[in-house]
Amino acid sequence: MTEPAHTTVGELMHADPIVVAATARLADAARLLDEHQIHGLPVVDEDGSLVGVLSQTDLVRARATDQLWASWPGLQVRHLMTAPALTCRADTPVQEAIGLMELNRVHRLVVVDEEGRRPVGIFSTTDVVHQLVGATNA
Repeated sequence: MTEPAHTTVGELMHADPIVVAATARLADAARLLDEHQIHGLPVVDEDGSLVGVLSQTDLVRARATDQLWASWPGLQVRHLMTAPALTCRADTPVQEAIGLMELNRVHRLVVVDEEGRRPVGIFSTTDVVHQLVGATNA
C-alpha cells in the first residue's frame, strides 16, 4: 500500500460521479441520492461544468424549513445547492484534501478535471475511513 502521506485523491476517490443538472427537480435529485445510496451530488450546468453540490443535508434543511417545504414541488436543485462547490484535483495529496474538508466542515470534495470545470470523481470522508481501515489491516 502507498504511504498515506504520499497518497493522492485520485487513488482513493470514486471516479465517474453521478451528477445532477442544476435545473432538475429536487424530487429527482432526492431519488438519485436514495437509489444510489450516496450522500451528495455534483451539480452541473447544461455544458456539464460544475456549478455546485447538493447533499442530503441540504434536503433535510429544506424539509425543516416550512417555507421551503411548502415550495418543494416547484424547487429545482439550483435553489438548494451549495455553490461554489469545494474542489480538488486527482493529483491533490490526501492530507491536503482532508485539511480542506476539515477547514470547511464538509464531508466531500468534488474532484475536477485539469481545467477545473468538469467533475471526474468524488473524494469523501468515507474514502478516508476506508484508507484508515486498509492501513491498519496491512
